[in-house]
Amino acid sequence: TAQRFALFLVTAGEDTARDLGAELVELCDHIRPCARCGNIAEIGDDGRALCAVCLDARRDGALLCVVARVQDLLAIERSGAMRGRYFVLGRLLSPLEGVGAEELPLEALRARARDPEQPVREVLVATPPSVDGEATALLIARELGAMGIQVTRIASGVPHGGDLEFADQVTLGRAIEGRKSFG
Repeated sequence: TAQRFALFLVTAGEDTARDLGAELVELCDHIRPCARCGNIAEIGDDGRALCAVCLDARRDGALLCVVARVQDLLAIERSGAMRGRYFVLGRLLSPLEGVGAEELPLEALRARARDPEQPVREVLVATPPSVDGEATALLIARELGAMGIQVTRIASGVPHGGDLEFADQVTLGRAIEGRKSFG
């Protein structure tokens, strides 16, 4: 917690706190959001910040995965299942928190989707299966679908190794609705 961290800094000694402060300044001087997707990126010699995913020529530029946060991008990358590129929204549509469509980077997403150097054919919306995540996914589907881009949604269902008796009704319902042929 923040309290534990603060107590650690106070009791660890002045040098530890100053060293940490210097490291944080160094981090801020060299790390920025990727100019193309919003992932974490080092500032290059040219002054631009482009992440490893955006610099990887082996990635499928026609497939764009839209996530809410960098943490979501990192989780998907750990799975090894995504071969395309990303776009980090930074937040979700949330009327209860006062976050409307105008607070989302939709214009940047539209511009990224119609980039003539890497035109996008499919946008995979990988927002959380929550009310805000679903509302954001529907907004993106409406905006990009109107541009003629195929918009898909990550599947939702029972986690691997999970017991059905502990799954909520919405998760079970989606798992049944999204069933696939087997065997």
